Amino acid sequence: MTALAELKVFATHPHPCSYLPDQQATTLFIDPETTLDSNLYSDLADVGFRRSGPHVYRPHCESCNACIATRVDVNQFKPTRRQRKIHNRNQDLQVLELDSIDDEAAYQLYMHYITVRHQDGDMFPPSREQYDSFLNDSIGVTRYYGFHLNNKIIAVAVTDQMRHGLSAIYTFFDPEHDRRSLGTYAVLWQIEQTRKLGLDHLYLGYWIKECQKMSYKTDYRPLQLLINNRWLTLS
Repeated sequence: MTALAELKVFATHPHPCSYLPDQQATTLFIDPETTLDSNLYSDLADVGFRRSGPHVYRPHCESCNACIATRVDVNQFKPTRRQRKIHNRNQDLQVLELDSIDDEAAYQLYMHYITVRHQDGDMFPPSREQYDSFLNDSIGVTRYYGFHLNNKIIAVAVTDQMRHGLSAIYTFFDPEHDRRSLGTYAVLWQIEQTRKLGLDHLYLGYWIKECQKMSYKTDYRPLQLLINNRWLTLS
């Protein structure tokens, strides 16, 4: 297996940060020619890397360290009263593992979600090419979970399965079902799924204290934060 120290890593030129105004960001990328398997991917996740489509990356900004990798210790997780209500509210949904999301129904759901919820984001306007690239199974570890109501798909969770945990890559859902809080329910479901698989952690990507869009991640306690290469618990 390739050791982390032997990996080739490339850095982008500084560019405007997507999350904090007036900040310049730099991103490290693992050489796309590297053969990644589940074990190497797991080791990279443990030191703060994340996957987006075919790219495995980590922020590496010269004057800012606001992006902090996060994960939930699923065996210690205790839902809040609000989370229990959301969980109970969605018990009529059927969750099925899908072979892929390369179909029109899933893409239309994604397109509607981005158009309604994220017009101010990097993924607007949505396109099929972007969708296929962003959510593809480039390492062979991705699981697609469809949440169905009366045989109609209303949410999709894209999840990578690693050696010791699951990584929540992306969730999209029908905004018309706002009362269900489907984004929260998808995280709660993935925490349960991680536990059922006998794994320890659900990785939630990066958290930035000053970014309101990322504040939801601290709702899942105890949350672990990667600070100075050590996983510390935010209780």
